[in-house]
Amino acid sequence: MEAQALTLHAGIRELGNRHRQPDETIRAEMIHPSVDSLQLRSLKQRKLRLKEEITSLEARTG
Repeated sequence: MEAQALTLHAGIRELGNRHRQPDETIRAEMIHPSVDSLQLRSLKQRKLRLKEEITSLEARTG
């Protein structure tokens, strides 16, 4: 059981890292004069999916 908890925590950490990665790209895209709205929406959707995965894993850890 403890090994599973460690695996879940490692997964949460990894997802958290992946969730933070697009932040700089999103910021740069938003200040760009001709915003690529499709890319911006895609990045935000990816962040949302990762956040949902993190929330799901956190709920499983108790």
